[in-house]
Amino acid sequence: MPQQANPRGTFRVVADTLKTWIETDPDRTELPALAEVMSDHKVSRGVAIRAFAVLKQEGVAEPVPGGRWRVVRDGMNVDRRPLEERIADIITADGLQEGQPLPSASALAKRLGVSRPTVTKALEKLETAGVLAGGGQGRVRTVRAVPTREERS
Repeated sequence: MPQQANPRGTFRVVADTLKTWIETDPDRTELPALAEVMSDHKVSRGVAIRAFAVLKQEGVAEPVPGGRWRVVRDGMNVDRRPLEERIADIITADGLQEGQPLPSASALAKRLGVSRPTVTKALEKLETAGVLAGGGQGRVRTVRAVPTREERS
C-alpha cells in the first residue's frame, strides 16, 4: 500500500516535506512552529510532533529550549551547554563588573536565539547561584559576582 494511502504514514509525508523544505533553503536555521505545520498540512498536533521526531531521529533537526526546532547541518557548530552557562560566558566576554547592569532578557533572548521566558528561567538560576542580583518586573538585573571559569564548568 502506498504511503499516501495509509493514514498512519501521514507524519512521514509531513517529515519528508519539511526535509525537502530544509534542503532547498541552505540558509534556513529554524523549522516552522508546530502550529504552522499543523495548519499548513492540515494535520493534528500528534502527527506534527511525530514528524518532528522523525527529523530528530534522522539528525536533520533538534529541539531548542523554548519549544522551537533548529535545523542541524553538517559542520554546524552549536553550543549545547545549559543556557545559564552561556549567559555566564556573556558576562565574562562583555567584561561586565560587579554592580553593572546585565542586558535585558529580551536582548539576551535575541542574542542567544531562544525565547525570553527561557532566558528568564536561566537568569533566575544565576540569581539563585549568587551571580546576579535584582530582577523582577521592571527591575534591572545587575552582576553580583563575576563568574570564574571554575564556577562555570
